[in-house]
Amino acid sequence: MRQIRDIENILIGLTVEAKEEPTAAISYGLSLAKRANAQVTVYAPSAKLVLPHAFVSGTAAGIVAAENRYLEELARTAVGRIQDQAKEAGVEATVASPQLKRLKLVEGFTKETRLHDLCILDSESQALDIDRDLIEAALLDSGRPLIVVPPESKTFSARHVVVAWDGSGKAARALFDALPILHAAETVEVVQVEGEKDLANILPGSALAAHLLAHRIEIVAKTIGARDGDVAEALRQHADRSSADLIVMGGFAHARIRQLILGGVTQSMLRHCPVPLFLSH
Repeated sequence: MRQIRDIENILIGLTVEAKEEPTAAISYGLSLAKRANAQVTVYAPSAKLVLPHAFVSGTAAGIVAAENRYLEELARTAVGRIQDQAKEAGVEATVASPQLKRLKLVEGFTKETRLHDLCILDSESQALDIDRDLIEAALLDSGRPLIVVPPESKTFSARHVVVAWDGSGKAARALFDALPILHAAETVEVVQVEGEKDLANILPGSALAAHLLAHRIEIVAKTIGARDGDVAEALRQHADRSSADLIVMGGFAHARIRQLILGGVTQSMLRHCPVPLFLSH
């Protein structure tokens, strides 16, 4: 098992919303920190409920206050559980659990991401969920890479890593942001997907071989097909067939009416990915 270098501090994000809410990000992040001998910060906020002034009444205010106290108690319990997990894993971890309005919660998390080498979050298939807000904030506003972890991935592994390559600047950014993990991998595949866009004029994955050898990383370059132009499904199927432990890809966004909308492949991979997803924008 190869040591991971150059990842010194890791941020794990977790929103406290329900009792015994399932999370893989904590155990996955702690196991990665153990491999990297890195420090960990866990940001585990709860969203403070606030009634619009037009709906404020004594009864409603009492209900909201009770719910906020309940969430605070859940957060305290979560903090204790996380601290126990970190101690058991032998990882130095700091846990913060503020109760904030949703917008402030996301803003606070985004600021934290900028102070860390890597961020780890649980996957979230629902675009309107607060955890998806954290994923999008980390991807689009932090300037740092993140790993999105599906529920079944409890332990970090990088024996076989698949890099999704389309020759773009974002793909290059993700590839080189992932170098510390690629160094620890036993095999690295650089995969181009044909059938969705013209690959004739892009830098092929094979051209990366010599450059990555300078970093002491050997790669295997492959081209795979995408049925009906579905790049995300092609990547999922390839990851499954090749027993990949991690997919590395650039995260895309499109500007539309003052909003940043995640690109189709990114959205699809966030909705469902069989293995952890390393993203960089």
